[in-house]
Formats: sequence, C-alpha cells, structure tokens
Amino acid sequence: MKPQIDPAYKHSTSIFDTQFKWALLHPAYWSSWIIIGFSYVIYLLPNRFVDAMGSRLGDALRKSNRKRKNIATTNISLCYPDLTKEEVQLFVKRHFRAYGRSILHYGFIFWAPRKAVEQRIELHGKQYIDQCLAAGNSAIIMTAHSVGLETAVSTFSRNYPLTGPFKEMKNPLINWFVAKRRMRYGAVLYSRNAGLRPIIKDVKAGYIMGYLPDEDLGREQSIFVPFKGVEKATIPVLGRLTKTCRAKVFPVICCYDEKQAKYHIHVLPALENYPSMEDQQDALTMNQALERLVDICPEQYFWTLKLFKTRPEGEQRFY
Repeated sequence: MKPQIDPAYKHSTSIFDTQFKWALLHPAYWSSWIIIGFSYVIYLLPNRFVDAMGSRLGDALRKSNRKRKNIATTNISLCYPDLTKEEVQLFVKRHFRAYGRSILHYGFIFWAPRKAVEQRIELHGKQYIDQCLAAGNSAIIMTAHSVGLETAVSTFSRNYPLTGPFKEMKNPLINWFVAKRRMRYGAVLYSRNAGLRPIIKDVKAGYIMGYLPDEDLGREQSIFVPFKGVEKATIPVLGRLTKTCRAKVFPVICCYDEKQAKYHIHVLPALENYPSMEDQQDALTMNQALERLVDICPEQYFWTLKLFKTRPEGEQRFY
C-alpha cells in the first residue's frame, strides 16, 4: 500500500540537488568517472562471477586496511566475548567478504532495470508497514547499517514514497551519482546539514522516513545505553521523532544470501510501547531492536564503524 501524496505538496527547498553540472567533467573527476563506468561493466557480468570477485576484494581490503580490520576485530570481540580469537578472525574474514560483494553489487542496484532488481530481492514483513499505513499512521523505517543498506534504500523507495538524510562524501561527482541513483524511484533526500525539519514535514505529508540509529555521533547530544552488553553513545532522537510524526517504528535489516544470489530484507513488527516518556528507555528499546536485527545476519553488519568511539567519563578508549 502506497500513501496518497497530495499532488500540490511541495518539498523543502533544501532537497538534495541532483542537477548535473558541467564542472563534474573536470579532469580531476576522470578517475571517478572510470569507477562509475566500471560499476556498469560489473553489472553486466554473471552474478556468481561477481560474488567470487567480491569475496576476493573483501580479502584484499581486510589485508590492506589494517585500521578497519582492527576496528572490526575490536567491535566483534566486545560484542561476542565468548568467541575465541580464531572464531573472531573467521568472523572478520566473512564480514569483509560480505562487504566486498556488496561493493560490487552497487553496479546491479544502480544500473539494472526495475524488474531485474525486484527479481533478486525479497521483502519480508511488508504487511506490518501496510497495516500501519492503512490505519492512518505514519511509518519510520529504522534501518541497521548492514552491507546491504543500499539495496534496502532502493527497495523501499520502489515500494513507498521515501524521505531521509543523505550523508555526503568528499567527492562531488560520487555525491551526485549516488544521490541520483537513489532518487531514481522517487526517494527524496536531504543533506544532513538541512536537519530533520524538512524530513518531518515530508512524513506528515505521507512519506515514510528512513532512519539510521547506530552511528556514534559524539558525546554532546548522546546518552549511554548498552548495545550487545557494551555501553554505547546513543542519540535519543528517534523517540522524539516518533512522537512528533505520530509514527510507528519498524526495525529493518537487509541480508544477502550467497547461495540464492538474493537479498532478503527483513521488516520486524513495530516497536511496542514506543515512545515512552523517558529518553533513556527509548534509547535502550532502540538498541535492543538493533541487536535483534544484527542477530539475523551478524557477519553482514557494518562492524568497521567505530561503534564505541565515545566512552563514558573516565573509561579507556577502545580504538
């Protein structure tokens, strides 16, 4: 079920600009154009071959990027303290292989025709969102940072009017290309600098919000609640957004099944008794939901993020 958007509705003027600019043809971006062209070539290759290449790419990234490997090793060791060192290293290896495959899958997600994309993606739990919308409620999709995140964004923008923030990169050409491909099915994106106000406006007009809850954004606006048994700096914004938008929150994660060569997107039932009257409780409920998502395909969660960068006062840093 797609919400009916008023045809006269106008988005905020701070919507991300995807208009092509001739400056993007400057020689400084030629290497980036080659990468974009390479992504199209990858899309044309057989999937099994792409997966094999992706696994090798993951191995190369794990061996060459010691910093990210150490971050992943630290995170996994903290969150799964019962694993042996050998089991942690195998976990890390599988994570990087999943990550390598997902990088090459961007070509398919960005370039393949809509019908071809839909044949390789299964959306489980869609009825929860449809029931919420049929009851006249708004919906927020709380998506975990998994290696299949790009696939999840593509899928929800095909099924619903989607709005959310766009994390800009340093390269203007890559910014333009990624935003353009994400918005090809109608998604609406805003730079993080625009804040949440235009997104809230869209949700009240009938759009569904995409929200990523698991980055450590520093001490200033965070509170500490456990994630996988480790105190984590958590932004207590989702509960307030839910109340403001009168929305239900649906935890979501996207996982890739290498044997089936398919992505499976799992939508869990809406968070219960959410929001409460307490930021601390809402942040805890959110992190517990995030834990359930991670457990669906733990090796495909983004373990290379500095999840526990900010520590409680007096506690030693992990990274």
